[in-house]
Formats: sequence, structure tokens, C-alpha cells
Amino acid sequence: MAAQTEPEIVLYDLACTKNVCFSPVVWRIRLMLNYKHIPYKTIFLEFPDIEPTLKGLGIVPAESSSGYKHKYTVPAIQHVPTNTYIMDSGPIAQFLESTYPDPPVPLTSELGREVEAKTRALLGPAFRTSVMPREIGILSPRAEEYFRRTREASLGHRLEDLLDPDKEEQVWGAVGDGMRAVGELMRMHRADGPFVLGAQPSYTDFFISGSLQSARVVDEGVFQRNIKYPGFKEIYEACLPYMEKKD
Repeated sequence: MAAQTEPEIVLYDLACTKNVCFSPVVWRIRLMLNYKHIPYKTIFLEFPDIEPTLKGLGIVPAESSSGYKHKYTVPAIQHVPTNTYIMDSGPIAQFLESTYPDPPVPLTSELGREVEAKTRALLGPAFRTSVMPREIGILSPRAEEYFRRTREASLGHRLEDLLDPDKEEQVWGAVGDGMRAVGELMRMHRADGPFVLGAQPSYTDFFISGSLQSARVVDEGVFQRNIKYPGFKEIYEACLPYMEKKD
């Protein structure tokens, strides 16, 4: 029996009752780790345990240019060989790309920025309506209490109020044309391969497929709403080989 490779990365992920990754921002990093074949292990944290755990590791949130201090969040990683801790998907992606450059994952491109911005604008409201209130179905009781309390405080109403069938249909109906248009952007290089930039994946592909996989773990119906649009389905299926390690 072959000896197991010692993990070089400890990945702090968001816990759910399915015991798999469901956070879209953590999926972006998990996809990079899987694609680059970087050995890692996962530590799942419940919502209320994220801040005390990361504080205990000595991680300090970065401040924005305006002086606003960002919150404690996952993903966070420990790079075991250097005992370096990093929080947030952007800085982690930059660290992984500089430390493990082969195979390369382009972190940004003009087309990628356009695809990500338009996808955020379209799917943000739709996921807020359809995914967020359904997340409580895959959380432990204490994580559900935390999630409900914090989200309902900002919403000003119960999470379930978002799931009015008529309103949900209206939200998805309103994004249809935009989804088709951004799907065509994703397919600009389809003659060269299934990814946004062609033959090889970029961070934009992991952004898209991670969001879709997150929706799928929470609710298959929401996932199906997305992949009916050309572009989204192709990128998701092309990234499936890098989703096999999900826990």
C-alpha cells in the first residue's frame, strides 16, 4: 500500500450536514488545489466557530483602503511547510499560484473580469432569493440559529419570506436574457476548448463552477435553473474532474 502524501495545505471550510464543501468561495480554492494536485486536508468549521478559530490561529483580517476591517471568513489556509496562514479567496489564490505555478491557473483576464462581473450582477439577486433561504436545510441546529439570526437581521424579515413561488419565478425570469448573453461570452473560445479562455481552466472557470456546485449542494432545482443556459453547463462539466475531492 502506497504511503499517503502529507498535506501541504490545511483548508478551513464551511461545515454543513452533508459533510461536503458547499461554500462557493471555498470551492474556488478547492478547485485550484485539486487542479494543481496540491495535497491538502480539510477542517470544517460551523458558522459561529469561524471567528474564534481563525482568531486563535493568529489571523488578522486585512483592512480596506477606507479603513474598514474585513470580517473573519472562510476559506482560510495554513501552508504547512512555512506555517503561513492566509484568509480570503483572493489572497489565497495569489499565494497558491505563486507557490505552485504548475499547472498555471490564470487569475484574471479582460474576458474573465467581464464574465465574473456580469455573472455576479445576474446571479447575486437570484441566489439571494433561491439559495440563501434554503441553506438552513443543510446546517446544524447551532449553525442554523447563527445563520438565521444574522441574515434575518439584515433582511428585516424571515428567510422563508424569500421563497414566495411567484416572486422566485419573477426573479429568475428577469435574469434569463442576461444569462444567455453571459453564457455566450463564456463560449467565445469554444473552438479551442470548453473553458472561458479555451483549452485550460482559469480562476473564472472555478468562480463559475464553484457557484454552480454550491447551488447544487443546497438545492438541485436551483442548479438546474442555471445549467439550462449554454456556457454554464459546459464549464461546469469541464470542471467536474476537479470536484472529486470535496471533503
